[in-house]
Amino acid sequence: MANKKLVIEYEERSAGLADLKPYEAGILRRVIEICKEARESGNNPFGCLLADAAGNILMEQGNEEVSLNGDCTAHAEALLMRKASQVYTKDEMQKLTLYSCAEPCCMCAGAMYWGNLGRLVYIGRESELKKATGDDARNPTLNLPVRAVFASGQKDMEIVGPILELEPDFMKCHEGFWNPSNTNNG
Repeated sequence: MANKKLVIEYEERSAGLADLKPYEAGILRRVIEICKEARESGNNPFGCLLADAAGNILMEQGNEEVSLNGDCTAHAEALLMRKASQVYTKDEMQKLTLYSCAEPCCMCAGAMYWGNLGRLVYIGRESELKKATGDDARNPTLNLPVRAVFASGQKDMEIVGPILELEPDFMKCHEGFWNPSNTNNG
């Protein structure tokens, strides 16, 4: 059987604070605080939250891989989607926005897809995160953009990000946290 190359078409885009709704900059700053809280509790410095169309925060979630005894699926977005799917119907989820500190991994993107999330806003680029984490076993970053994951599906989701003005603040949460053998492998 011959190897076949999968080609997925998607468009990379960044956004700025000026592209967001007036209340969203404050929400994204709260997401960065959740990252700091996760780190302070001994977990990887990642976080997210779920909000309605008016900007009301419905749920917050930090990474809990360490807190949950090494549960590799305890990424903030996957945990939040697990909890949200127990509270909101798929029709309700379609009207909600998940605000994430970073471009979600494919596992978390899959949880958003199956949960029928309508909108994602994220701060940091996966490529910048990989520069910080390098080959640290705690975060073996994939080269799989979230837009490529969603482009592979059957339903539309609005994706806004990265928000480059806030990326340095998010990356500060990672300073001195990771232990790569070579930080220049990104």
